[in-house]
Amino acid sequence: MLTQIVTFLILFSIIGCILYGRRLIKTEKVDAVFGNPERALGGTHWVIVGSSFILLIWLYYSWDIAKGFYPQSANELCQVGKVNDSLLGLKYQFPIDERELKSTSQIKKENKNLKLISVEIQNSDKLNDQQKMVLDRFIDKTNQLIPLLTNEDLLENATKQKIINLTGKINLLTENFQKPDYPLETEQELNERLRAVEEEGGWGITKVNAGSGSIENTLEVPLIPATNRGLKFHAAAQELNLISDEFFKLRNHNPQFKNKIKEIKDQIKAYRKDLDDNEEVASEYAKNILKIARRIEFASIYPPDALDKMQSAIVKFDNAQLKAQGGLRFIDIFLFPAGTIVASGSNCSEQGSGRWLPKPSDTFNKFVLMSKPSVGYKDVPLLWIKMVDVSNVVGFIIPDWIADILPGEYPVHNKDGIVKQNFKGTVLKIATGDFRLLKVPVPHGHIWDSFLRVFLGLVFGILIGVPLGLFMGLNRFAKGFFDPLIELYRPVPPLAWAPLIISVLGIDNTGKVFLLFMVSLSIMIISARAGASGTQLSKIHAAHSLGASKKQILRYVIFPNSLPEILTGIRVAVGMCWGTLVAAEFLAGTTGIGFVENVAKKYFQYEVIWITIFIMGMLGLLFDITLRKLIDKYIPWRGKG
Repeated sequence: MLTQIVTFLILFSIIGCILYGRRLIKTEKVDAVFGNPERALGGTHWVIVGSSFILLIWLYYSWDIAKGFYPQSANELCQVGKVNDSLLGLKYQFPIDERELKSTSQIKKENKNLKLISVEIQNSDKLNDQQKMVLDRFIDKTNQLIPLLTNEDLLENATKQKIINLTGKINLLTENFQKPDYPLETEQELNERLRAVEEEGGWGITKVNAGSGSIENTLEVPLIPATNRGLKFHAAAQELNLISDEFFKLRNHNPQFKNKIKEIKDQIKAYRKDLDDNEEVASEYAKNILKIARRIEFASIYPPDALDKMQSAIVKFDNAQLKAQGGLRFIDIFLFPAGTIVASGSNCSEQGSGRWLPKPSDTFNKFVLMSKPSVGYKDVPLLWIKMVDVSNVVGFIIPDWIADILPGEYPVHNKDGIVKQNFKGTVLKIATGDFRLLKVPVPHGHIWDSFLRVFLGLVFGILIGVPLGLFMGLNRFAKGFFDPLIELYRPVPPLAWAPLIISVLGIDNTGKVFLLFMVSLSIMIISARAGASGTQLSKIHAAHSLGASKKQILRYVIFPNSLPEILTGIRVAVGMCWGTLVAAEFLAGTTGIGFVENVAKKYFQYEVIWITIFIMGMLGLLFDITLRKLIDKYIPWRGKG
């Protein structure tokens, strides 16, 4: 129901915003010419259209629309897939989906193989004339096997009768299949089936283990038929499997063929046994001829017209099952783009875009479960609040070395084994968080850990990179001294630094934050340097003529002129930091978005992978929108000369 409402709201939003946008265009000022930046301002309705269109595409190609409007369609297509899977082997024998009879293609293939071996034997310089003559005799006898199978006069009555019986079973199945009450199901069987359907769960439902609180993976598509139409196809598939098994056990082996194949086997076996070790080539050719004879023996080769009635029966049933699908065929065509539900053995699965593109409804359910502290992901929620003692917060903020620089010595125990605390020891206890005060709510979870790492790395990069970049843009010594150092490490991909930094600084937050600091530092230095060196000289001369000092010129002229470049650099650095963080958490980590995605990748948890992608995109967008607002508010002169 929720998916249906969301789909209608999306369609309404797209149509309504497009109509509103077209109407708004007619009221625009005529002097808003092409190229005027004012034409690109606003347009929230177009943002809604773009976002809604992306969500609609996601709903459609993930098959969530099919799930929302026709929740039983996957289960019914699963039963249809069982029938198609059962029919596949039978139809493969006939020119239904193929161009020719399976018997014909096998005969052509083996005749070609025998011809190739014959040519190789005649052209071989490692065989003597006697060996070639014997091998040619084996080839001739193998060639004589096929006519013994394709001659209708040699087809045994027992084999004919089995083919007739199988044809009758298919025709009877077709007749029963077309009946509305097929298959007959007692009330007890109906209740048992419905109970099993309820226990199995729905299409794409995620369950949580009540004992451990962990997320359980369920069947991709429910197997037990949940509807009467699904039951019809399920029962037909079971009967078809029996017919198919019986057909493939059948062999067209008449007495003449049995005698001939036994003769070939015995003669080739005796011939290879009598060969010497230096006659290995002749032995290998004889072995290959025997392989062809055995393939002919196990192939389903029949006279050309022997299976015509059986083929007609299969086509008749196939048409009946296509007709019985009814509107399900249109659901499959229009609401299951780029794939369908297929059956293989006893399992059904999604084959197509719906397999790797999780449904928004399932993704949202999984996101809610992963956000709960009782479930989470690897015992850590995505984002939650936990109560932490103030001492831990203080110990995290205040560095321990503050106590070391204070005068005096740390307390020492007396002869009674009692330690009396002094001022320096008290400061150390505060700096290390070795005290208890009160608990405060603190963000906790994978999202918070990743966010904090990116934020800290970015802040340190800004605090050091911006002043250094401005210094390099204003001083030739600074530019000459620092430029080689910056340009030496900047082109190196962050992933190349990651193993070294993590191995030196450890897998905890220190190594990851330092790696992000390195990424953001070079970007901020280049942005600040470009902004400082790009200041218009006329503005600096004007400030000099008004009597401004160097500090005033730096504060009121150069720094404001550099701000657009600096903030643009921050926007670039945010994206680079997120990409680097995920890679670092891939390599080492027990928390964070990258860690979650790395674990989900190993277990093919597509919903979790898409959740991490969405979270990273949203956090990056949040950073970017914040920076856009700051740019619009604090540097309104950007782009206006």
